[in-house]
Amino acid sequence: MDVNNTQNAPVKNTSLAALFTILGLVLLAALTRWIPHPPNFTAIGAMAIFAGAYFPKRSMAVLIPLAALLLGDFVIGFHNTMFYVYGAVALVALISFQVLKKTSAVKTGGMAVLSSLLFFVITNLGVWAQGGMYSMDLQGLTNCFVMALPFFQNQILGDLFYTAVIFGAWEVLRRQAYLLKSA
Repeated sequence: MDVNNTQNAPVKNTSLAALFTILGLVLLAALTRWIPHPPNFTAIGAMAIFAGAYFPKRSMAVLIPLAALLLGDFVIGFHNTMFYVYGAVALVALISFQVLKKTSAVKTGGMAVLSSLLFFVITNLGVWAQGGMYSMDLQGLTNCFVMALPFFQNQILGDLFYTAVIFGAWEVLRRQAYLLKSA
């Protein structure tokens, strides 16, 4: 795998050390599901955004976050909306792969908000479509989305917070590595 000649990631020279650092940050983000947190205040959206922005191949940007989610689900348990959660994460990673070829605070923050919105719409449509909790009509769909609004607030706050943390951590680590090489 030639990762040094990629045009799809903000990092022009993606070394093996950089790939392992990116992978480590993705896995750390996935672990936020294991620590106590308010509902939906995790780094899952940030993980997908970061993977899309920095993995040099589209397949890595999608499959690695999904694998991290799956590993987490082995620990915290499987649920009947996994298909929708995984679909939302994959979509966010794909969009980030295209949109964040060059990162900026505005584009990255916009992706965090878009990630929250996509997750909210996709997973709540999934909850409604599976039936059982809400009536299978427009009123039931409306109730599903209204009842999920408190979770949406946490989703936005979590995505913004963790996106800033993970992208900030990457910049600090990247600059430290550069400074260490030049010392």
